[in-house]
Amino acid sequence: MLLRNKKILYNHMAMPNESIVKEVSSASFQEEVLKSDIPVLVDFWAPWCGACRMAKPILEEFAKKHAGKIKVVGVNTDEDIELPNKYGVMALPTFIAFKDGEVAGQNVGVSDERKLMEICGILPD
Repeated sequence: MLLRNKKILYNHMAMPNESIVKEVSSASFQEEVLKSDIPVLVDFWAPWCGACRMAKPILEEFAKKHAGKIKVVGVNTDEDIELPNKYGVMALPTFIAFKDGEVAGQNVGVSDERKLMEICGILPD
């Protein structure tokens, strides 16, 4: 059973197209993040980052639970170095919340739902 669960987790992580978290790059960042009508949580991550893989299920659940109130996107820092440099990302994962095109909050490291809500300015139910 344990091997089966690991296989399922691995397969889920290997299929990014099934993710609710949309990938963005420097080319789409302005439109998807800075011009968004709702707040946006940006996950700066890399495929080799173990903590990023640990955070993925938390982030996916957060995105599902708060759909419509907040948009969740990811930036692969291996593929896009411009955005991490622009926003001072020094460690992974880094979560930066944007509201009205401005940085509204930030956290470095694996974050639980409460912390993600806090940096996004979402009040608990």
